[in-house]
Amino acid sequence: MIRQGLLALSFPFACTAMAEGLTLHFPVDCVLGDSCYIQQFMDRDPGEGFRDFHCAALSYDGHKGTDFALPTRMAMEAGVNVLAAADGRVRGFRDGMPDTGYSKETAAAMEGKECGNGVVLVHPGGWETQYCHMKQGSINIRNDQSVKAGDILGQIGLSGRAEFPHLHLSVRKGGKPVDPFDPDGRLTCDSPGDSSLWAETPPYQPGGIVDVGLNDSLPEYADVKAGIAAATTLSVTAPALVVYGFSFGTQKDDVVRLEIKGPSGVVLTEERRLKRRHAQAFRAVGKRLRRHEDWPAGTYTGTATLLRNGVEISRQETEISIE
Repeated sequence: MIRQGLLALSFPFACTAMAEGLTLHFPVDCVLGDSCYIQQFMDRDPGEGFRDFHCAALSYDGHKGTDFALPTRMAMEAGVNVLAAADGRVRGFRDGMPDTGYSKETAAAMEGKECGNGVVLVHPGGWETQYCHMKQGSINIRNDQSVKAGDILGQIGLSGRAEFPHLHLSVRKGGKPVDPFDPDGRLTCDSPGDSSLWAETPPYQPGGIVDVGLNDSLPEYADVKAGIAAATTLSVTAPALVVYGFSFGTQKDDVVRLEIKGPSGVVLTEERRLKRRHAQAFRAVGKRLRRHEDWPAGTYTGTATLLRNGVEISRQETEISIE
């Protein structure tokens, strides 16, 4: 399977000036918009609601960090390094918690350990960065060790209170949470992120397609999230052709367009309008093989597109062979 354009980001990082005496570098060894994405930002609503620094909904009530997510558990198992975001010293760490994720069955064992396997670095000027949900057995630092920005701390995992593989990065000054995308604390919706702690500010993506795949039957959601739902080849006698799209950060009335094209042209095109917002979701459509017929042999392309207010904000496609 060929995966193309996770979030269809084509613009470069925007450089910003140093702010507040701390400069952060990207904390994951991945390509944003290709092999990783930002699932959620820090909650900037002081009340019971939530909003991110763009005054949008990529957050949840009380969220005190930034979540750098991987598209599937398969990507986590392959290994993606977590990097020190700035020069500092290791104040503490935890390892040994399993990558089981959060559920009713695991909740009791996680009480007081919601961060899972993690690392805390201290930086000059009263700054701290904390790295959570790392992979069991991956942490390779020690207490009081000095690290440089870009040094490997461990790998992204699914430990602690996590429902998908990601790094939760918290930034604090004097023990108080700071939004690295808008650290002055004065949320300005018409010009979000004018100040930033980032050496190169990651671009904002307001939701998108995480993964797309083709197979001969409707996939299980658990398999989609694991990254094992897509076929690499199918038979010309496959009972059906199904395309699915896995998305994040979708809003009410967003539209997911799913399409399959083959050697003879368009096999199907359908749209699904979402009835509510979703942190993560998947949609799938398919077409059955007609009796006494075969699928034409050749290359088939599956495409998933996310539209908001009629405008495409993300698209991803994949190819398989039918033989």
